[in-house]
Amino acid sequence: MAPWLIVLIGAACAVALLVVGLSLTLMIKGHHIDSEISTNKDMQRLGIKCAVQETREADGTADCSASGSALPGCSGNCGACDIDHK
Repeated sequence: MAPWLIVLIGAACAVALLVVGLSLTLMIKGHHIDSEISTNKDMQRLGIKCAVQETREADGTADCSASGSALPGCSGNCGACDIDHK
């Protein structure tokens, strides 16, 4: 058997395994994997923050927390906190 064919079959098997794994996760948990920091309750419980929020808190340039907001639309949601702020 040609070496390129073995690599192609191996790659197809790896992709199939990943698709099956993600499908099983969806079927067992009943929802997609929540990897967004702003909506994942476990990440929030552990105190994990997005890089933009940590940088702004370290610099003291903006309060990107849920309680206060120096920027419009910045409410602890990393999607709402744009990187290019004035």
